[in-house]
Amino acid sequence: MNIPMTDLRIQYQNIKSEIDEAIQRVLQEGRFILGSEVKKFEEEMADYCGVKYAVGVASGTDALHLALRASGIGPGDEVITTPFTFIATAEAITQTGATPVFVDIDPLTYTLDPNKIKEKITSRTRAIIPVHLYGQAADMDPILEIARKYSLQVIEDCAQALGARYKGKKVGSLGDAGCLSFFPVKNLGAYGDGGMVVTNNSEIAEKVDMLRRHGCKEKYFHLLPGYNSRLDTLQAAILRVKLKYLDKWNQKRQENAALYKELLQELDGIIPPYVAPYNDSVFNYYTIRIKNFHTIRIKNFPDPGKSSSTPSSPQRRRDQVQQALKEQGIETIIYYPLSLHLQEVYKYLNYQPGDFPESERAQEEVLSLPMYPELTSEKIETIVSAIKNFYKKY
Repeated sequence: MNIPMTDLRIQYQNIKSEIDEAIQRVLQEGRFILGSEVKKFEEEMADYCGVKYAVGVASGTDALHLALRASGIGPGDEVITTPFTFIATAEAITQTGATPVFVDIDPLTYTLDPNKIKEKITSRTRAIIPVHLYGQAADMDPILEIARKYSLQVIEDCAQALGARYKGKKVGSLGDAGCLSFFPVKNLGAYGDGGMVVTNNSEIAEKVDMLRRHGCKEKYFHLLPGYNSRLDTLQAAILRVKLKYLDKWNQKRQENAALYKELLQELDGIIPPYVAPYNDSVFNYYTIRIKNFHTIRIKNFPDPGKSSSTPSSPQRRRDQVQQALKEQGIETIIYYPLSLHLQEVYKYLNYQPGDFPESERAQEEVLSLPMYPELTSEKIETIVSAIKNFYKKY
C-alpha cells in the first residue's frame, strides 16, 4: 500500500463540483488579477482570523517580506526568529536588507523559546518573527510582553497553523501582522502559490496593498518601490470554496493525531507531538521525535541511496525508521534536516555547530508522518504497524 504525505486528489474529488463551478465563474467574469473573488476572499479571511484587514499576495514568502517592509524593517535592522523553520522565514528578513538573528527553540513545541530572546536584543533589533510550527502556536504572551518592553514589531509566521488557537485567539490576530501561506499542502491550500497578510493595523494593510501592486494606490501613479505580488483571482475563488471546509478538515486532522498518539504511545523512543495546554493545534504536519539513544549499527540495513550489497554504516535511528517506511511505500519527510544557522547561505552570520543545541537535536530526530483530513484510520494503523515491525525486527 502506497501512502503519500498528503493526497490532494482525494480532496479535490470530494468538492469537485464546487471547485469547478468557482473556476468557471472566474473564467466567465474574465478578471484574473485582483478580481472580485480576491476582495471577497480577503473579507472572509479577515473575519475567519478575527482581524480587520486581510491582503492577498502571491505567496507565503511574499507575505512575510511585504509585512516586514510595511512595518518599516530595512537595511541595518535585526529581526529575531528561529533557526528551526523553512528558509522563507529568514529569507524574507534578508530580502529587506535586515539581518536574521536566531534564537533556539523550546524542545517540546519546536517553537521560539521566549526565555532566550532578551539576550539577543540589541540597539538594532526591530522585530520578532515567531513561527507557529507543525500546526501549533508559539508561546505568544511572553513574546508580546518582550516586544512591548523593547518597542518591537511582532510578525507571526502562520504558514503551518491557519485555524490554530492560542489561549482561544486565532493565530495571525496576536501580533502586529500575521502571514499566511496557501501552498497546496497547507491546511488551506491553493492549486498553486498564494499568501496573505492579516492585521488589525490599517497602516500595515494599506502599505502591503501598495507594495503588492508596484507601490501604487492608483494605477500608474507609484508612491514607493513595490513588487508584483498579487493573489490570483482563480486561486482566491478556489480558496473561498475550501475555506468553508477548513474547520471540519482541521478537526479531522486532530482526530487523526489522537489516533496516531494512541497507537504510538507504547513504543519506547518514539515521542508523539506535544501540544502545549494553551494551544489548539491543527496538525499541518504530524511530527514525531525518534530519540537517538546511541548510534547503532544494524546488520544488512543499508544506508538510504546505497545498494543493498554495500555494508551498512552507523545511522541515526530516525533515518533507519524513515528508510523502513519508504520500503513499505509510506512517504515521510524531515522538517527540517539542517537548521538555518548551519546553512551555507547564512555562513556569513558566523554561527557555529552547537550554538543552538535544541534546534540541532531536533534536526537529527524529527520525522513527519502522513497527515491529511482524508487519511483513514486503516492507513494510520498501517503506518504505525510498519514502525512497530521495524522495532521488533531490529
